[in-house]
Amino acid sequence: MSLLVMGALTVLIAMGLRWREERMAAARPPVAKRARPGWLDLQKRAANRWVTAAALAALATIVILGGLHWVRQISGGW
Repeated sequence: MSLLVMGALTVLIAMGLRWREERMAAARPPVAKRARPGWLDLQKRAANRWVTAAALAALATIVILGGLHWVRQISGGW
């Protein structure tokens, strides 16, 4: 169960991070003659986004499932 939650959260967080990157890039004022990033730079940026998303998803999964566990303990369940 937790693996499915973490996978879904990773994808959702990665989509949110990509949306934020695109929005922040559009908000910046244009710079004269900016060099396009190379293929390797784009891959590094994508890998960084996915690693960040996976770390945030792992933390969120621990908090969510741990919270559910404690709610069950407090309510008298096993």
